[in-house]
Amino acid sequence: MIEGGWFRRLLRKSRPNALGLRRRILLTITFGSIALSVFLAITTYGLTQNNLVRQAETAAVRTSLRNAQSVTQNLSSNPPTAQNAEDSLTNIGVQRFLIRYQGQWSGGVPPYVDSVLPPDMIDEVLVRGEPSKQIVRVGDELNVLVGWEVPNLGGYFQFTSLGDQVETLDSVRFNLLLASLISTGLGVLLGIFSSRRAVRPLSTAAQAASAIAGGRLDTRLETTADPDLGVLTDSFNDMAEALQQRVERDARFASDVSHELRSPLMTLSASVEVMDARRDDLPERAQSALDLLSSDVVRFQGLVEDLLEISRFDAGAIRLHMEELLAAEFVRQAVAVSAAPQLPLHVSDRSELAIIRGDKRRLARAVANLIDNSLAYGGGEPEILINVVEPDDEPLAHIQIAVVDNGPGVPPEERQLVFERFARGGGAGRRTGSEGAGLGLSLVDEHVKMHGGRVWVEDRLDGQPGARFVIELMASELDD
Repeated sequence: MIEGGWFRRLLRKSRPNALGLRRRILLTITFGSIALSVFLAITTYGLTQNNLVRQAETAAVRTSLRNAQSVTQNLSSNPPTAQNAEDSLTNIGVQRFLIRYQGQWSGGVPPYVDSVLPPDMIDEVLVRGEPSKQIVRVGDELNVLVGWEVPNLGGYFQFTSLGDQVETLDSVRFNLLLASLISTGLGVLLGIFSSRRAVRPLSTAAQAASAIAGGRLDTRLETTADPDLGVLTDSFNDMAEALQQRVERDARFASDVSHELRSPLMTLSASVEVMDARRDDLPERAQSALDLLSSDVVRFQGLVEDLLEISRFDAGAIRLHMEELLAAEFVRQAVAVSAAPQLPLHVSDRSELAIIRGDKRRLARAVANLIDNSLAYGGGEPEILINVVEPDDEPLAHIQIAVVDNGPGVPPEERQLVFERFARGGGAGRRTGSEGAGLGLSLVDEHVKMHGGRVWVEDRLDGQPGARFVIELMASELDD
């Protein structure tokens, strides 16, 4: 059992990469067409060859027998000599023959001489007196050789050429090859058509799944009368319906909870402000408790706002107020109102002329979330860099806003996870932290995607420890 398992693992490793379903169908039909064409060609050629050779042998036997009888009749009225036999055969048009008379060979015309006769055939005709036939090659030509015993003469051997049959078989072989190529080509076309037809339902299902993954939860497959595809269609639509209900229910729950929490949270916040106004009248331990309460209320307010924003995304209720913004000036303003207004900002010369089109409030929120994340988990104050993606000799099309920190960085296997909602565990947990709910970076991802951009995290470009969070947006250049 151990050796068998080792062999199977070795066999799996030695296999080529798995082909797609469409290619497997195409290859199956193509190889099937080739195998069928080759089988039919070989079978047809073999039957044709056997038929032609059999007919040629039959005709050669009949002709040689008739000639032998003619010689016998001629010799019955003339002296039985080899010359008389040769003259008799020449008179009826026979050219390729050999006569064995009194131990001597005559009548042979090169290359049709006695040396080409098979010894076993000579023995069978001359010794045992039985007729015989064989296919022999004389020079470059195939012949049917028939031998008879002629009374009062000896042995008579006649050659009948198979040249016409060989030419016919060559023509048949060429036509069969051409027909096989045409059949294979038609098989390939049939395979292409069949594979497309067979894979089309899967492509449709894949497109529908991609649409659902993109947020179009009402996407469904069209019903079909095909009993095999009907099972797939019904199962997919049932799954999509259940998924839509689940997502809508969760989104509705998050929205309802967030709205319900806002009123008591506002009351709690107002109460904290009242107590903070009379802070000096409280004992020291009460002041410490008030500070903790105030911090948690602020954190709670941020969580509720993030949940409300997430619910708006899920409900499709986000409406962007697009306007043209000078990228560098916009980032400066976003940093100025963030939690760290004194962060160092490095802007390339060309970036000063870059214009982006977007919702100012939401893009500022995305930049602020990256700054807050780096302040909390990036090992000190980060720095912000703004650069144009394209070289100087190419038109400006994209701009990057990077927040670079000095923290432990994010492992490559977790760089997608940090942008998921409520991400936890490993590097994601270090990035979202126990102080947050894991929604900040996911909101950055949502906001940037709505503007046609993308966001990712990578290592610092200077080789130092830390992470580099990058927002890339479409941009254009300010006209002079």
